[in-house]
Amino acid sequence: MLLCENRSPVYCGHRVASTLAWSGTGDGMSLVTPLDGELRSLAAKKVTPPSLIARKESGHRITALTAYDYGTARLIDEAGIDCILVGDSLGMVVLGYEDTLSVTIEDMLHHARAVRRGVRRALLVVDMPFGSYHVSTEDTLRNGIRLLKEAGAEAVKVEGGMDQVENVRALTAAQIPVFGHIGLTPQSVLRTGGYRVQGRSHAAALALREDALALQEAGAVAVVLEGIPREVAASITARLRIPTIGIGAGPDCDGQILVFQDLADLSFRPSPKFVRVFSPARTLLRAGLEEFRVAVENGTFPADSESYHMPSGVPVDVLTSL
Repeated sequence: MLLCENRSPVYCGHRVASTLAWSGTGDGMSLVTPLDGELRSLAAKKVTPPSLIARKESGHRITALTAYDYGTARLIDEAGIDCILVGDSLGMVVLGYEDTLSVTIEDMLHHARAVRRGVRRALLVVDMPFGSYHVSTEDTLRNGIRLLKEAGAEAVKVEGGMDQVENVRALTAAQIPVFGHIGLTPQSVLRTGGYRVQGRSHAAALALREDALALQEAGAVAVVLEGIPREVAASITARLRIPTIGIGAGPDCDGQILVFQDLADLSFRPSPKFVRVFSPARTLLRAGLEEFRVAVENGTFPADSESYHMPSGVPVDVLTSL
């Protein structure tokens, strides 16, 4: 849920015509929004691949964010976000790499396990990192199964179109839901020569559409569209039965995803055009850190009220013998 400019709440892409109210007292106060029955039901149910397809059919927008640790996953899940992606973007925003290519399957397992512990409602999707599905179908299945069995993933994501049809078909046959990912594919950065918008020519746009249709027919449950013109994304979205999740693909997709660190201004790198900072966490955190430093240097932290004391009746001078 979020608040529009007129302060009315929006949930799953729909404005809720109601008055906001607060319940509880003090620290226990919480925002209460009288949702209608359909939206309340959506908010309460566990998100699954079939429910994402149902959202597309009913016109409810899908929300998605990345997470790489327990605490962030809890915040995102409690905010009602539909999908949480443990993205290989962790290589850049968590591990400090220049790109995603150095991320290993062990990295993904480690972070996905942490995220899994913080997720209750959202659908947990985990990226298959570079090299984990490029050698053979058997290797792809082995790594996909590991992500489900060892990390609790509920779907995996692979980059590529026509070239990934056999992998998507094999994973689907093994009962592993698959998200496709076409357009700007970060694992292809060496071939494409950088992070460039894709699909800007007629031929390239048609190729993307064919990629999306091929992934759908192979069994993918959703397709991420990254870094492509709005018009191309809208055309693909209209053609598919499965949802499209956009990132830098305009507002006509069935849903939207952002990297959490971009949303919170914590990425420490230039932001792409499509990024919007929804929470200025970097500014808030830096102010808090500086306040902590000053308080320690001035001797005002910790205060007596933040310190432990000997039980009453124990003479303090007994400590002189210690």
